[in-house]
Amino acid sequence: MSETIDKVVEIMGGKVGPGFDGIAKFVIEDEGAVIVDCDGVRAGDDEADVTLTATLDTFRDMLEGDLNPTAAFMTGKLKVDGDMGKAMALAQVFT
Repeated sequence: MSETIDKVVEIMGGKVGPGFDGIAKFVIEDEGAVIVDCDGVRAGDDEADVTLTATLDTFRDMLEGDLNPTAAFMTGKLKVDGDMGKAMALAQVFT
């Protein structure tokens, strides 16, 4: 597991508590993947209800509040595959 993924897990873990209804996977290109589910946040590449894919720079900008996830999606910087409702439920991670 990369240091980058460890750091993303740490940051997102502080923003998303246990109890998320579903499974979401954040794929950071060339780094790895992070899973958010009812148990919290962890590194992993499990099957998910929704998969969000972007570059490290895009994820960093979203986590730091410099890029709105909706704007990232609309401009093609963030790809969403699966349950859009689950993706929208994660909006608090990026605020």
